[in-house]
Amino acid sequence: MGWFTVDVTYTEDRDLLMAVRPRHRDYLNELIEKGTVIAAGPWADDLGGFTIFKVDDRAELDELIARDPYTVERVAAKRHVREWKPLLGAFAQ
Repeated sequence: MGWFTVDVTYTEDRDLLMAVRPRHRDYLNELIEKGTVIAAGPWADDLGGFTIFKVDDRAELDELIARDPYTVERVAAKRHVREWKPLLGAFAQ
């Protein structure tokens, strides 16, 4: 199992963001129920968001990102993906 963080910058098209957001959240909620998404939410300025994934490998993460409505509808203008090693706190193993 691997942990990954995904930091997204949204498109400047706020109407598109608002239109796609409900489907994106439904998608993430499905992944939360499966234990794949551990935490997710927009930044306080709502210019982007952050998600913590627990997946088998980077290939699985890439597949999940490809199916995200924010990817399909081009809401995510940029993504920064990093592998994470939680050592302390709620996510530590």
